[in-house]
Amino acid sequence: MKNDILFSDNWSNKEKELALKLKGPIFIIGCSGFIGANLLFSLLKIRDDVFGCSRLPKQSWRLKEVSSEKLLTLDITNNNDVKNIFLKYKPLTIFNLSAYGSYSRQNEIDKIHYTNYIGTLNLLRNALEIGCDAFVHAGSSSEYGLNCEAPKEDSELIPNSDYAVSKVGANYLIKYYGKIYNFPCVNLRLYSVYGKWEERDRLIPTLITNCLKGKLPNFVNKDISRDFVYIDDTTAALVKSAVTICKTQPGIVVNIGTGKKTTIEEIVYLAKKIFNIEEEPIFGSMVNRKWDLKNWYAEPSLAKKIMSWEYSTELEEGLKMTAAWEKEFEKREQYIYIPEVKKKISLILACYKDNQSIPIMYERIIKSLETIKVDYEIIFVNDGSPANDEEEIYKLCLKDNKVIGISHTRNFGSQSAFISGMEIARGDAVILFDGDGQDPPELISEFIKKWEEGYEVVYGERIKREAPLYMQFFYKLFYRIFSKLSDIKIPVDAGDFSLMDKKIYKKIVEFSEKDIFIRGLRAWVGGTQIGIPYIRGERLFGRSTNNFFKNIWWAKKGIFSFSMKPLYYIQSIGIILFIITLLLTIFYLTMYFLKPPINAKGTTTIILLILGIGSFQIIAISILGDYIAKIIEETKNRPKFIRNKILHNGKKYETEEEIKKFINDYSKYV
Repeated sequence: MKNDILFSDNWSNKEKELALKLKGPIFIIGCSGFIGANLLFSLLKIRDDVFGCSRLPKQSWRLKEVSSEKLLTLDITNNNDVKNIFLKYKPLTIFNLSAYGSYSRQNEIDKIHYTNYIGTLNLLRNALEIGCDAFVHAGSSSEYGLNCEAPKEDSELIPNSDYAVSKVGANYLIKYYGKIYNFPCVNLRLYSVYGKWEERDRLIPTLITNCLKGKLPNFVNKDISRDFVYIDDTTAALVKSAVTICKTQPGIVVNIGTGKKTTIEEIVYLAKKIFNIEEEPIFGSMVNRKWDLKNWYAEPSLAKKIMSWEYSTELEEGLKMTAAWEKEFEKREQYIYIPEVKKKISLILACYKDNQSIPIMYERIIKSLETIKVDYEIIFVNDGSPANDEEEIYKLCLKDNKVIGISHTRNFGSQSAFISGMEIARGDAVILFDGDGQDPPELISEFIKKWEEGYEVVYGERIKREAPLYMQFFYKLFYRIFSKLSDIKIPVDAGDFSLMDKKIYKKIVEFSEKDIFIRGLRAWVGGTQIGIPYIRGERLFGRSTNNFFKNIWWAKKGIFSFSMKPLYYIQSIGIILFIITLLLTIFYLTMYFLKPPINAKGTTTIILLILGIGSFQIIAISILGDYIAKIIEETKNRPKFIRNKILHNGKKYETEEEIKKFINDYSKYV
């Protein structure tokens, strides 16, 4: 790490010596967060066997300067993910700093409990299995809840939020593994940690950045209090606990705080003094959070007694150091980062005989997503493939819980496969791909860029395709005929490969029609749309499952789904033929009386007319038959597809009840 103010710490030499005593490899789980990032920076400067683990570490604004070799992608809610990475690296010291729900914007209840409790459980049981030397869990003073006035570690816990409840649960996990299994783990109940790299919308960064501009922000009630602990004191406590008490007192809980109550009024007036602010604060101009309390501070004597830790940075000194950091950060970054809830993209791949392409498409998608600040899920739909598509999808589900596999009972077609995926999708937008590799994942960033500009549909426009010349000609011809015949404006050369905003794709899912043609429905729904040109390649493996006659079927499917013009043309031709027949009748009757025929002539004309009109009648009847067939198909009211299995997080849901329950539960947990 760079040895400058952004990445510096005020650890003493003794604290650095303790850090060198930690047994490696060292895992810092939750390294994308404020405390985790600071601990990672401090340890990386003095040793090389340190790894930061997070769900999306390469997308973290804090970790841009960290070598990618030191960042590991890990979702702690996925036990298989935890098991695989623990078996590979065998960490001996683990700092669990992952958490969700400590900020008011993090309000998804299921995610709070999954991350804070199930995630901790997954870490503990796998750490126990590999044999860990020290496991330090970052608990929270929120565990005390309403019993917040200088509580001792054995005081009653009265949690007052879902976050507090989930952290209490994790606390009991630590105690259970420590006392029952003699596992070297401790729970440090951290109070209000502040300092470098803190979230931009938290109290201290908001206060300091405003003070540096000579003004004050809005505040909650002035009597709300905190126990503010500087970040470097906190990271030193984490290291010290791993070296001193993990093995000697497994399962113990320790308060990490200053023991000093500081009200919002007190810290504001301290900041006014430090930064010479004349403006008077307006307290109560912000709504209190539901867990804000008036006497929230620590009783930290146990930390001093059993691990010789106590804070060393006074609040005034800490605010000054944080202000110096903020100045450098703003100058270096040229902007102040304000965390936002990331948008989620659902990537849906329709697969049929694509077993060789599936892992390649997955890697290409993941690589394309690394530089994009979005959350994601990848849904592979095995549409009754006779190859081992399902096995390949299941392998991906084992290593990445963001992958979902759907298997159909038979081949229902790619349109039904996309609908099947869109029904489950939870993204703010979906991107549709054929699983054979013809649709390039490298365009994902361009799709998302246009979507963020305000376009609700972004479709791939095939300016060229790798196919025989005659097929290229027929494809071009079809799209132009389709566009001319369609009752609505449908873009030419646009296939299923596209991004659709949630309000577009959810509308398509709601449609009851059974014979789906997504590229037409996408245009029918409307919204702001734009195309991105690309060259459509050949399948990565094997031959296309579409032959010449299948393509004719596709053409008919599109035309008869979105146009009544063939019926109008039949009617028009019929009227024209009737008029011609009437005119010919008048002509021949007139000629009969003016110039009676001597011999019967015109046999060839009659035969040709009969054949021509007869052929037209057959074609007209066949067109009518296609429309009637579509009516029959819709009135049967059969489902668009039947799911045989859902794969997720290493599990297989096979019965109808299991599948329904999974879909219901999955839709609630984003």
